Amino acid sequence: MTGTGPAVVAFGGGHGLAASLRALRRITQHLTAVVTVGDDGGSSGRLRNELGALPMGDLRMALAALAGADTWSATWAELFQHRFGGRGPLAGHAVGNLVLTALAERQGSAVAALDLAARLLGASGRVLPLSDTGIDIVAEVAGLDPVQPAAVVEVHGQAEVATTAGRVRSLRLQPATPPACPPALDAVERAEWVVFGPGSLYTSVLPHLLVPEMTERLLGSPARRVVVLNLVPQPGETAGYPPEAHLRVIGKHAPGLLFDVVIADRDAVGEPGALARAAADLGARLHLVPVAYPGEPRHDPRRLAAAFKAVFAGMAGAGSGVRPGPVADDKLVSDDAVRGDPAATVSAREGEE
Repeated sequence: MTGTGPAVVAFGGGHGLAASLRALRRITQHLTAVVTVGDDGGSSGRLRNELGALPMGDLRMALAALAGADTWSATWAELFQHRFGGRGPLAGHAVGNLVLTALAERQGSAVAALDLAARLLGASGRVLPLSDTGIDIVAEVAGLDPVQPAAVVEVHGQAEVATTAGRVRSLRLQPATPPACPPALDAVERAEWVVFGPGSLYTSVLPHLLVPEMTERLLGSPARRVVVLNLVPQPGETAGYPPEAHLRVIGKHAPGLLFDVVIADRDAVGEPGALARAAADLGARLHLVPVAYPGEPRHDPRRLAAAFKAVFAGMAGAGSGVRPGPVADDKLVSDDAVRGDPAATVSAREGEE
């Protein structure tokens, strides 16, 4: 790790990606956010429908998370996040969504618009879209028909999938092979680490793994891969999911893509042994540490940064392109083990740290 930190690409969207970025910016100056562009609700959905614009909401949130701490940058970040009230045509629109949409029209490029806005906000990193064109999410969902609870129907759109009352069985994109944003592909090519999550599993994390160009680039990259798990299930989208279910869904939708480390909060994991086994199935080790604000289902940027720092330092000497072997079924990896001390690997029963 250099004095300015490793090159990191963080994938996701919404509040989850923002939490990850607030943590990562504390330990590296080489940070790129790659943001999903499937949003079809709220302000982003309206601009998408009316203007054919790229949905800017999650991109705006990532920029705000990376904004500088000086008065100028903070003021612009607060303005970008401001939403108009009232009942008129602007009601509910975020200022940043309008500004980014206008910049993209003037520049002829969403990437150029985001780079300009990043300078305006003094962002400590770059924000890029997953694709230069909007994508649509289509999920197969069971349990929507009380008469036929096993029947599977298609649910279209990020907003509908995120709030479905059924159980998501699988996810796909329309179009099936959207073009990946070239600078995002380049960022993965240069990355030492790529981070997925926290965030909405089906609408913020998985879409990145369903873009063939991006998946191919990830498979060919020597960068280490980390998954950060959510603190609680998301109502609708992952209601009732234990932490290990998230990993099984990732493995189902991205077969062949291995990971190195899974970061989870110890208080959010009911059965650590089950989670360790699910991580091992993806080739990963479990890093079980406090990453939430005490008593709150929100990631603490300081604690999450400490977790990232320990993981990055512990894997630094593992050798480029050589992934660690999976953790044995009855093993968890302690903080010291992740830092590179094999003797610190400890046995644990399920439900016990």
